[in-house]
Amino acid sequence: MTATTSNRRSLFIASCASLLVTSLSFGIRAGILNDLGVEFELNGSELSRIAATAFWGFPVSMIIGGALVDKVGMKNLMRLAYIGHFAGILLTIFAGGFWSLWISTLFIGLANGMVEAVCNPLVASIYPEEKTTKLNQFHLWFPGGIVIGSLVAFSFGKLGLSWQVMMAVMLLPTIWYALQMERMEFPVTERVANKVSDSDMYKALLNPLYIIITIAMLGTATSELFINQYVDVLLKSVSDNAILILLITSGVMTFGRGIAAPVVERFSTTGMLLFSAVFTTIGLYMMGTMDGSMLFVSAFVFGIGVTYFWPTMIGFVATYLPATGAVGMAVIGAAGMFAVSIYMQFMGGFYDELMVGLSEVEAGRKVIMTTLYIPVVLIAIFAGIHLHIRRKHS
Repeated sequence: MTATTSNRRSLFIASCASLLVTSLSFGIRAGILNDLGVEFELNGSELSRIAATAFWGFPVSMIIGGALVDKVGMKNLMRLAYIGHFAGILLTIFAGGFWSLWISTLFIGLANGMVEAVCNPLVASIYPEEKTTKLNQFHLWFPGGIVIGSLVAFSFGKLGLSWQVMMAVMLLPTIWYALQMERMEFPVTERVANKVSDSDMYKALLNPLYIIITIAMLGTATSELFINQYVDVLLKSVSDNAILILLITSGVMTFGRGIAAPVVERFSTTGMLLFSAVFTTIGLYMMGTMDGSMLFVSAFVFGIGVTYFWPTMIGFVATYLPATGAVGMAVIGAAGMFAVSIYMQFMGGFYDELMVGLSEVEAGRKVIMTTLYIPVVLIAIFAGIHLHIRRKHS
């Protein structure tokens, strides 16, 4: 079944709402991470293990969803997404300690991954003529939701409201997108519509270009999501309003993805990725070396850098490697999230070790400067890919 103009717009809006819930879970959890540590007497390593659970639950769900979406249909998998969101939110609100927080975060991570597994191929299928642009506009709701979530966490904290109330805010958009998804008809994926066989799809996953871009995704996802999720812990001793750094970064990302159309036209998909790696490197260096008002400038520069990473990586696969289908988009997203989960746990332990011999300021900056090496490597990778694509299509 193909989507009509009105139906695809409704599907797109509902998809954006489901991603809003996904991003709220990141923004609000980043804002309450210290509160959870205080209330349940959790150290940095334990907090990083809880936060990392969402990042590895996400790829598990993405892989499963990507493999099943062509067989069981998008609508059925979206049902699993909103059920997981409901369960995760409620379990967090009534959490009693480390393990209940860990389990609730796992549910949310699984739901978040299912949203990506379904909605990325959905957007690519209903907007085949402008995949990168529409995927960027869809993914603006990730930083957009982080902006909303950060404002909720910041303002509710100032008002003295509990973190449980902050979590409950997510129930409203979850209910809305669940109702919208239930009333609409979904198209088949682009791969099914183009009659690409399973064997051809899996063969396309072995394309060297796909393997290289998947390796690059390990770095783009880590550069963006580790810093954004952990910024309140890393910079709380440098700034009294460290969560506002996340707010600035996410605000820049939301605006940038909203104006993706002219940027895609001007720079091309691969040019955007190279541009992003350069600005991410500069932003992280500034964030790890500056303080005072310049810390907020660094957040602005870093935000410019990571704006186009995630959606443009998905858009690259959909545009240049379409035979990989929903599985291709799922695998690259899952690889990114899995890398973040591993890196976050490693850096949580590293941060605790640094705290033994360093101040909070020095420890947080050391973690940021260590992360700086990742986008430096990405500059070389994306420069090579950009030249390869230009030669191939010239």
